[in-house]
Amino acid sequence: HALASSRSSVHITMAAMMSAAAVSARVAPAASGKKMTARTSAFSAAMPKAAKRANACVVSRGAMRVVAEVEEAIVKIGTRGSPLALAQAYMTRDLLKKNFPELAEDGALEICIIKTTGDKVLDQPLADIGGKGLFTRELDVALLDGRIDIAVHSMKDVPTYLPEGTILACMLPREDVRDAFISVKYDSLEDLPAGALVGTASLRRQSQLLNKFPTLQCVNFRGNVQSRIRKLQEGVVDCTLLAIAGLNRMDMTQHATKILDMDVMLPAVAQGAIGIACRTSDEEQLKYLAALNHEETRIGVECERAFLAALDGSCRTPIAAYAKKVGDTLEFRGLIASLDGKDVLETSAVGEWSFEGGQKTGTAAGAELKTKAPAEFFAMLIENGGNW
Repeated sequence: HALASSRSSVHITMAAMMSAAAVSARVAPAASGKKMTARTSAFSAAMPKAAKRANACVVSRGAMRVVAEVEEAIVKIGTRGSPLALAQAYMTRDLLKKNFPELAEDGALEICIIKTTGDKVLDQPLADIGGKGLFTRELDVALLDGRIDIAVHSMKDVPTYLPEGTILACMLPREDVRDAFISVKYDSLEDLPAGALVGTASLRRQSQLLNKFPTLQCVNFRGNVQSRIRKLQEGVVDCTLLAIAGLNRMDMTQHATKILDMDVMLPAVAQGAIGIACRTSDEEQLKYLAALNHEETRIGVECERAFLAALDGSCRTPIAAYAKKVGDTLEFRGLIASLDGKDVLETSAVGEWSFEGGQKTGTAAGAELKTKAPAEFFAMLIENGGNW
């Protein structure tokens, strides 16, 4: 490059030296063993006018940029395609980038949308089309056949059993577990008139609402968060209930009219938690996910799932539970209810704050309620489509 001989701007272009098209050159493999490419592109720039700093040397600014690019994704992230599911997948992607430099390279992470049965069938209650696993089955298949490397789940959608060959290796920090009351007409549940329509597909919400407000009418109300709020605004129903965690993750809390106290509405098992599954034999993904795991969330969620497993609960069963850390101990609350809300059985327990302690507490609480409940209670649930 020639030095400027006067204060006038001299234009030097590199176009004659190399093609304007990107030039690719092979570089050393990434730590993961996947191939990487150095993408080189040339461009020209005019020399600046006289420098204002006394000691500045003005030279031509022909420049070259090199961007590391992974040829094949190191981690393929499987997710459902709803806005909330995608927000959770993007959160996972960003955490992986932040914690592992090799995953911050262009193309190292790929988000793969998998459509599940629960996404396809929206005109029927979940209980009528198969209960649990409706939002996870297709992701499990994609994980096992290698189309994806990890699967990001809303933990409340995940059955208590996992397909052989998969493991829930990680849970991200839990969001607010409570439910939000949403209405464009009324300020609270107490303001709803007799016969008001409540849009919900959740039997847990339905049974707890009818227990406290027996004059309300609950109607099936499915779809993603955005479509439910749109239907609400169109007057299809008088109100609906949604997990505040989802509204927080999508920056939509302005729609929440009121957050419900847990004495009014105990949350679903694992509500507000994100779990990430991978293949049990995939050491690389296990390493990545171990770094993201939030153990406090995992202990609480697995306690609640042990309670659910002890009751053999499904989407056809109104079950609610919440476990939290208080000091050095675990505090648990759980309930089961009849579909009409007339019968609600509750339990609470205190246990050791540890993974094993949480599972023991949850299992014991589930067994206790199963023992307490009269045979007719379970028979009624079966008659109404229960799965005990």
